[in-house]
Amino acid sequence: MNPSANSKKYLIIGTALIAIVIAFFLIGLVWTPYGINSTDSASKFMAPCAEHIFGTDNLGRDVFSRCLAAARYTLLVSFAGVAVALALGTITGLLAGYFGGLLDKVIMVLSNSVMCFPGILLALVAVAVFGPSLYNVIWALGLVFAPTFARVYRSSTIELLGRDYILSAKVMKVNPIRIMFVHILPNLMSQILPAVIIGLANMTLFESGMSYLGLGVQPPAASYGKMLADAQSYMVTAPWLIIFPTLMLVCYILGLYFISEWVRTSMRGGSK
Repeated sequence: MNPSANSKKYLIIGTALIAIVIAFFLIGLVWTPYGINSTDSASKFMAPCAEHIFGTDNLGRDVFSRCLAAARYTLLVSFAGVAVALALGTITGLLAGYFGGLLDKVIMVLSNSVMCFPGILLALVAVAVFGPSLYNVIWALGLVFAPTFARVYRSSTIELLGRDYILSAKVMKVNPIRIMFVHILPNLMSQILPAVIIGLANMTLFESGMSYLGLGVQPPAASYGKMLADAQSYMVTAPWLIIFPTLMLVCYILGLYFISEWVRTSMRGGSK
């Protein structure tokens, strides 16, 4: 089969899946059919119907409204967490790759030390120490994922240092900061893009796991991980409580992986 046809399929499927979550996010910003924390004891465990299309939970809350609201936290944590990780990884990776020597060794030792431990464990420890809140989750995940970006930037920077335009800039005594951020950084975008997309998916997985354990997004805010934690006792009697939050997570994460595969395939095809 034509590789470009496969690549286009990845893009179409990935975009369609992510569009579902983005639609929920945009709708949830301006409208929900019911209050996300509005309880109704007479409507507990209602199966999906015309009145409640995703059903209701053990407190009579509308699951569809909560899924709409939870999308905003999923997107916020994933994008903000990647932004923190990318900022830290960019600075440390460029510095390590450009200057080398002792600075490189120190940064790489710190990065390797962080990457030696399971990321979710470090994030849980950080949030447990500083307290469970949305902002602490974002910073914890950003710190955990920063070494991944730092290693990509470091290796790519070292590779570019031998290029003629970098050597010419050094001979002309251009400021190192300008060389790193004007001459080197723009040429690293193609290498870092797949890592950013995968980072968004991994951030979502981590946030959902932390919320499931009670250390992520805190009530009364709605999050898919917390919804799954609340629903685990009702998997048999009210399966829709598990199904719909899971479908939202699957759409977002799987969509990101499809798009990352499209980016990888396109880059490989373009390098031929």
